[in-house]
Amino acid sequence: MTLTGFVSKNAFRNKRRSILTVLSIGFSLLLLTLMMTIWHAFYVDQGSAESSQRLVVRHKVSLTFALPSFYREKIRAVPGVQAVVPVSWFGGLYIDEKPEHFFAQFGVDPDEFFKVFTDFKIPADQLAAWQRDRQGVIVDADLVKKFGWKIGDRIVLKGTIYPVNLELNIRGIFTADPSTQSVYFNSKYVEEAVPFFKGTAGTFSILADNPQDVSKVATTVDDMFHNSPQPTKTESEKAFQLGFVAMLGNVKAFILSICGAVVFTILLVSANTMAMSIRERTREVAVLKTLGFRRETILGLFVGESATLGIVGGLFGSLVALMLTRVPIALGAVIAGFVVFLLLALLLGWILNLVRKSRISLGRFTLIGGYVGAFLGLVGGLIAGRGVELNPGGFFGDAIKVHLPTMLLALLVGMLVGLVSSIIPSYNASRINIVEGLRHIG
Repeated sequence: MTLTGFVSKNAFRNKRRSILTVLSIGFSLLLLTLMMTIWHAFYVDQGSAESSQRLVVRHKVSLTFALPSFYREKIRAVPGVQAVVPVSWFGGLYIDEKPEHFFAQFGVDPDEFFKVFTDFKIPADQLAAWQRDRQGVIVDADLVKKFGWKIGDRIVLKGTIYPVNLELNIRGIFTADPSTQSVYFNSKYVEEAVPFFKGTAGTFSILADNPQDVSKVATTVDDMFHNSPQPTKTESEKAFQLGFVAMLGNVKAFILSICGAVVFTILLVSANTMAMSIRERTREVAVLKTLGFRRETILGLFVGESATLGIVGGLFGSLVALMLTRVPIALGAVIAGFVVFLLLALLLGWILNLVRKSRISLGRFTLIGGYVGAFLGLVGGLIAGRGVELNPGGFFGDAIKVHLPTMLLALLVGMLVGLVSSIIPSYNASRINIVEGLRHIG
């Protein structure tokens, strides 16, 4: 038998304990993978090449204040601007107020919308039909699948911000990567029904000639309206989206704290498991030394066992995370349910073990609590998020996806945690005296 086979066999010699360890590490790394995926989607992923050329112009004070529509022509005259289109949030209700029926709705100019959003794809005949129909609307392909819409259907959006109900005819279905979960209609429809909306726009979307012109265009536009009654704030499309994330608070600190807590928990669980395993095999270590195994070899065997469990747990957690981000669930519900139930289960395990003063291994009880808590948290999150689209607001669409580098990082974390947690007990085991080891009664 090779040393690799020996390590693999011993890593799962106690199947119950090994499986519980792998599940505990796996669910912890599931949370870590989801956190890293959210971090990547918010702060690393820059979107499509076309989106890097887009800017958003809004009121400097707040999004709740509209901009005059005549700003459009002034912005169009700025050097480096290729196209500009007004985009106004409608915020109506479809069917009812249930979260599963919510999606983003915007009033735009059909004649210039696709000149700015060049990465959105729609058949030419559907685009022409939308431009001809004042009550026409184009819808995201994912919304079509969700609600079963088709070309020619009529949808009604009940006004909440504006005192008008929009009766819209579906004239086109567009695709975008990532999905926008949005619909776009002719803003003139609202202008005709709501007098105070006429001559205003919520924001302006700009397509710059190239990504290098983005910062220059933003500065020029803001300087142009600096002393006007409605000053502007121009930023890249990505920065505009991150502004909504910032409204939730210090998201970066939250994600980093969760990741740190997860790694620390895995480290404790793994260290406790390896300490128990090595303590039970004291006589076996003495026998191995008797057979001629060197101290370095014994150290490598135990460290290898721990690293194997960490890698298997990391693989399990990253694969589950990959599956979760491919189905329509509320990601926040999964994370919240997982964290709450896991911590409660771990705390209960510590308390029961302390009060009962039983001979049950604290580490084993903690692993069982971790597994049960993780499972209940996952089920609770799936039930809470049933039918709710990931990122239903439409700003990030389905951009939250687990990428291969994130999965590899989870595997690396699992392996490193296994290595670090086993170093001290493995080192102590490798120093055991042969005679004392053979006399040990575990």
